[in-house]
Amino acid sequence: MGLHAWIMIGVLSSVFGLLMFSRWAADAVLVGGVALLRLTGVINAEQALAGMSNEGVITIAVLFVVAAGIRETGALDWMMAGLLGRPKNERVAQARIMVPAAGLSAFVNNTPLVAMLIPVVSDWGRKLDISPSRLLLPLSIASILGGACTLIGTSTNLIVNGWVLNETDLPALGMFQFAWVALPVALAGIAYTVAFGKHLLPDRGSVINLQEDPREYTVEMIVEQGSPLNGKTIEIAGLRNLPGLYLVEIERQGQILPAVSANVALRDGDRLVFVGVIESVVDLKKIRGLTVADKQLYKLDVPHLNRKLIEAVVSDSCPVAGKTIREGAFRTRYRAVVIAVARNGERLTGKLGDIRLQAGDTLLLEARADFVRNMRDSRDFYLVSDVDGTTPPNHEKALVALAIVSIMVIVVSFQWLSMLKASLVAAGLMLLTRCCDVTRARAAVDWQVLIVLAASLGLGKGIQTSGLDAIVASSLTTWVGDSTSVALASIFGITMLLAGAITAKAAAVLVLPIALALSTSMGVNFLPFIMTVAIAAATTIATPIGYPTNLMVMGPGGYRFRDYVVFGAPLTLIIGVIVVTLSPMIWPL
Repeated sequence: MGLHAWIMIGVLSSVFGLLMFSRWAADAVLVGGVALLRLTGVINAEQALAGMSNEGVITIAVLFVVAAGIRETGALDWMMAGLLGRPKNERVAQARIMVPAAGLSAFVNNTPLVAMLIPVVSDWGRKLDISPSRLLLPLSIASILGGACTLIGTSTNLIVNGWVLNETDLPALGMFQFAWVALPVALAGIAYTVAFGKHLLPDRGSVINLQEDPREYTVEMIVEQGSPLNGKTIEIAGLRNLPGLYLVEIERQGQILPAVSANVALRDGDRLVFVGVIESVVDLKKIRGLTVADKQLYKLDVPHLNRKLIEAVVSDSCPVAGKTIREGAFRTRYRAVVIAVARNGERLTGKLGDIRLQAGDTLLLEARADFVRNMRDSRDFYLVSDVDGTTPPNHEKALVALAIVSIMVIVVSFQWLSMLKASLVAAGLMLLTRCCDVTRARAAVDWQVLIVLAASLGLGKGIQTSGLDAIVASSLTTWVGDSTSVALASIFGITMLLAGAITAKAAAVLVLPIALALSTSMGVNFLPFIMTVAIAAATTIATPIGYPTNLMVMGPGGYRFRDYVVFGAPLTLIIGVIVVTLSPMIWPL
């Protein structure tokens, strides 16, 4: 074994150790590993930086912008609201999450998809009184398994495809080529979760206790003309079980309907009066077809994408204190519209514009994004603060965003454009149609993920140039003998273990050279090995480290490392059996 191979082993061991047992960020550790390989001469500068120009890495970066367009328009909330519905029990709720999440992740990259769905599913769980820990891990797993079914569903498949194009003479992998094996895996994963999730998933309770919030806002909403809520009952519209929120009354054509029954059907023009905590008031703003009753909102001279929800406490020197919101000309004075008012737990009556403000009242405002900065030192308010993540979705652009993504998928499926070109066009259209502005598009790109991918490719180059791939392949050939099933199982196991210890993309890039050398030495078709590596890496579920979506749900779901192992280890064995059995049947060795 040469010096470079020993250096490669030392660097890989250090990288794995730091990723598993230290608190250092994955991107810093992997970049450090590539830097060591460059300094010791294992790879040259071009090989160290090859990941930055890799087509798969660039495609993933562009897809973050496409996902931002979907998120900013609220298109995903709109779609998921109809798909999630009102399940009868927890098992049905998990299935309601996993089936659409798996389907969507096949066509929208699963990392940004889960980022968009976490608040949607968390809010939905609150309404159903189901702990986030019972829903968010199934969401992550569904997105992982569904994403493995297509070329664009997961960045891992894009990275594998890019490696195949750069390092072999094989043609590009097809849009749905992965689905022959990945679809049975996804169906098995959903069935496993629904069957055993009740026993294997932790129940950590709600991360946020809404009852601890003493502020009880009064807010008026109106059912818009042509609203999709028209004709739906309060229950079906999802307005009955919002946690910490109570529907006080409905005003319809001048008549008041108090103590509203869940079976009352909504009509266009209905004015709904709610009382509740801020989280649920924000939920109301996200419901398509429901808008703030105050017409002043439409006169707010601020572009939709530049608005935010803000809390402000009225001071005793505020010019509007002692006046009604309408008398004080609040919108004209502050270029902001009062959405709701809270007053020491008191339930306020009457129309919002007729409420006479008092010092100490907490106002929920819709205003310019820079309102907090401009008014922080004003004597008119005791306190001014942002309500995080509450830029109102631009529902008018939702269909446009969905159309752009649909066209992108169709174009790639028929191979009219490459994935990179199609995603570039889709991202450009998101910006041109104002589904997303440049600032939010720039913020949507997860640079840590991209750096991890690029650095992983640099480590993969090191495995090849050092000859470590041939050494490991030779050892595996001796061990597996002539059994291709054992060879595939070994590759699956190595990939899954590495992915669980570092990251899925890094594991795929590190194992592919070894798989190529192993298939060559055995004289068999390389394609089943490619698919085994791709699906093993793309379906890493037994640790939070292996896949970004698992890390993303860890905090909101209150999960611990053990939870992933307990739930994911049995499913990993099931996936391994399916992959090793089906791959050589579909692509004969």
